Amino acid sequence: MKKIKLISKILIALMLIFCVCYSILFTCAKYGSKIDIQNSNSIYMYDKEGKSFYEGNNGTRKWIELKDISKYLINATIYSEDKNFYNHTGFDIPRIIKSSIINIKSKDLKQGASTITQQYARNLFLTFDKTWERKIKEAWYAFKLETQYSKEEILEGYLNTINYGNGILGIENASLYYFNKSAKDLSMAEATMLAGIPKSPNNYSPLNDEVAAKKRQKEILQALVNNKIISKKTMDETLDVKLTYYGKKENLNLATIMYYQDAVIRELQDLKVVSDEKIREEGLKIYTSLDINAQTALDDSIKNNLEGKEEMQTSAIMINPKNGEIIALAGGKDYSKSQYNRAVQSKRQVGSTMKPILYYAALENGLNASTTFLSKPTTFSLDNELKYSPSNYGDIYPNDKITMALAICYSDNIYAIKTHLFLGEDMMIKYAKKMGITSKLEANASLPLGTNELTTKEFVSAYATLANSGTSVKEHLIRKIEDGNGDIIYEFKEEKEKVLNKSYTYILSELLSNTYDTNLKSYTAPTCASIAPKLTKKYAVKSGTTDYDLWTVGYNPDVVVGVWTGYDDNRKLSKREYKYSKNIWADTIENYLRDKESNWYEMPNNVVGVITDLNTGKEATNDSKLKKILYYVKGTEPGYVSKTTKRKTTTKKND
Repeated sequence: MKKIKLISKILIALMLIFCVCYSILFTCAKYGSKIDIQNSNSIYMYDKEGKSFYEGNNGTRKWIELKDISKYLINATIYSEDKNFYNHTGFDIPRIIKSSIINIKSKDLKQGASTITQQYARNLFLTFDKTWERKIKEAWYAFKLETQYSKEEILEGYLNTINYGNGILGIENASLYYFNKSAKDLSMAEATMLAGIPKSPNNYSPLNDEVAAKKRQKEILQALVNNKIISKKTMDETLDVKLTYYGKKENLNLATIMYYQDAVIRELQDLKVVSDEKIREEGLKIYTSLDINAQTALDDSIKNNLEGKEEMQTSAIMINPKNGEIIALAGGKDYSKSQYNRAVQSKRQVGSTMKPILYYAALENGLNASTTFLSKPTTFSLDNELKYSPSNYGDIYPNDKITMALAICYSDNIYAIKTHLFLGEDMMIKYAKKMGITSKLEANASLPLGTNELTTKEFVSAYATLANSGTSVKEHLIRKIEDGNGDIIYEFKEEKEKVLNKSYTYILSELLSNTYDTNLKSYTAPTCASIAPKLTKKYAVKSGTTDYDLWTVGYNPDVVVGVWTGYDDNRKLSKREYKYSKNIWADTIENYLRDKESNWYEMPNNVVGVITDLNTGKEATNDSKLKKILYYVKGTEPGYVSKTTKRKTTTKKND
């Protein structure tokens, strides 16, 4: 009996605490600053040509009252999205519990439980990622909406701001775009088709995939039947209606463009030039570096190459190396399915794509394209009596001395480690920092093999320094920001710094252009030989693989493209999957540059080209099996004769 009384007292105390807390939250929400649902987040984003590609909750949307929206559309939305909308206070607790149980049983997280109020609150936010901080703020906004507005006002705001695909926001705009009529005049068939789009605008827009859209329409009609809103006969008749669409598919309907928008908002927040409150009150115009042709090329390449690879993910960035502008960005395959922006949030091991930093350091510190090291299975004795036994890909070795030129072409790991230890483990870190890498790098023997983790944005930006002939520029997405009154509150100021030697960047770029030269096949093949048939222009390119990451990064004077592919759960990759990052890279850069003239670097005055035997590093002869023009700073090339000593230079060799 005493235990029952104690439990009863505890329950009463908990109920009182809950009531007090709820009352405080309710009072703060009800009488705190009111959310202006018609003017929240009036953000406009413009591409490099000044064309709008994103218009926040306001944009050009036509706000209409709930009474002017078809009842068919209202019912279709409520019973497909949130059938308990009029009975909950912003959170459908039974639905949350039910979906959680389903997710646990199926070991999947696809079952959602967001209410219309929660989805509307989400639309009022600047960031698009799914962080706990954002989820807490969303919950608070949903609570405020429910206390400050009626259900009709919330539903009206939701229908006026949601995404109906093809860059169309709001039901009135959607009705006019798809069917050339006002939302109040929508038929049952038209309304149920439109109501299906917001769940996944890219996938369920009938202009993108009419089969998927029709399937989604059937699901919505079935929900109306299940809730006794319409009969089965009406459902069948509606499905038989042949719809004619007035609008046309827009170029901006890209599965990846929201990742660019997300990255712009992150940069905006990092700049700290305007508060979230001011944005909500006054709005912003953000002029960005987006090149829609580049974004389209990237989007198409990802779709074409990863089709059918449901779980494999990607991140990619394109940068103009001359000014640091990020002209395209993808943080995944499809933003509607995953909002995690891997291009700016995820750090991954970069593998052998790290090696160009090492080889630049080597060129500037006395080594050259003809420098040889012995490449065979090797165990290195390190400090503290540690042993390190790296291996080449596929355990393929020349078991002989090879030149730097071939080591880069074949991505020889033994050669890279020997070069690294020859220079000293700190040397590579020094040059990585010069090139703009800010993440902490460990000074260890495996550094050239990319055991460190970097974001795609940071890593591709470092390559931009090489692509810009050694001049670093700050990578950025935002060019200019104006407030609601048209006053400029921020403008990017270009800062250039010469951090690398132009002669050595030229020599390295030439060496990296050999990685897809199929004429250089010997005991193994150039690492990018598989994409050679796709390439019509000259590029410097390097690929890299770890057990869990695939990278391809390359450039010419006009653009740098970096691509990562892999799995979010760090699943081990099969050899069959090694092709994806290379093919995305090749298709992207080729499609982007298709109508542009070929461009390459002008050879510096103090650099000379010599037809070289790539096996020995000496001047080529008629007997040389592998020969090509390699580039050297004058006075270091093979066969050089000094005017003062009249002696030929000898090629530097190391064991």
